[in-house]
Amino acid sequence: MSIENWLIREDLEGGVTRLVLNRPPVNALNSDFLDLLGAHLDRLQADTAVKAVILASNSKVLSAGMDLKEALGFDLKDQQAMVRGLNVNFTKLFGFPKPTIVAASGAAIAGGFFLVLASDYRIASLKARFGLAEVRVGANFPVGPLAIARATLASNDLRRLMLGGHPIGAEAALAAGIVDIIEDGDAVMARAVSVAQDYAAIPPGTYAEVKRQMRGPVIETIENAMANGANTPPDGWFTAETKAAMSRIIG
Repeated sequence: MSIENWLIREDLEGGVTRLVLNRPPVNALNSDFLDLLGAHLDRLQADTAVKAVILASNSKVLSAGMDLKEALGFDLKDQQAMVRGLNVNFTKLFGFPKPTIVAASGAAIAGGFFLVLASDYRIASLKARFGLAEVRVGANFPVGPLAIARATLASNDLRRLMLGGHPIGAEAALAAGIVDIIEDGDAVMARAVSVAQDYAAIPPGTYAEVKRQMRGPVIETIENAMANGANTPPDGWFTAETKAAMSRIIG
């Protein structure tokens, strides 16, 4: 499958566009996938016919996070490309001026969880699970994802998810305010479309400005860090522990 097919754009009625993650089996992330997401967001932002965006998946998971099998072979340049991809493109999603609704029909783990945290309205299936597994794979948090997690998670949820590395279920995520509603089966997407149509009716300039008021200071912090070298850590992203930890997770 070509990289361009890893994301499928579907234009629905009422100014709603759906972006479907389509990299089987688990929508594992690499720098190419992240940059493809960013390129789609740029086009959607420029398209005046698009009033709201749904993020969804063609598989049983939203995204399992970084492609660990691929990451085992990362050299310094690859590690820096991944850090840049995470910083730039999740920050772009976090600051996207139009409404973003995520339909988490399954697990959203590690990098995949930031598709949820960076979105404006979050819908989960009953089977969905959410977690920050980075500590379990021996990787710290690049500045962009770290700032987004701090901005969107309550302090004790941040502590448990970041330091424990274990996922939580949909009901726990709902109780914590991480997701807004739980649906089952086809109702997940039906709800996503309904919410997107509702958000699409909000005056777009006002929506963009209020979102900027909420998230602008966080985005400025990330952008300043990136301007000062956060995208190209000179020693790379991984430590002496990382690849062994990844190998244990892969099995």
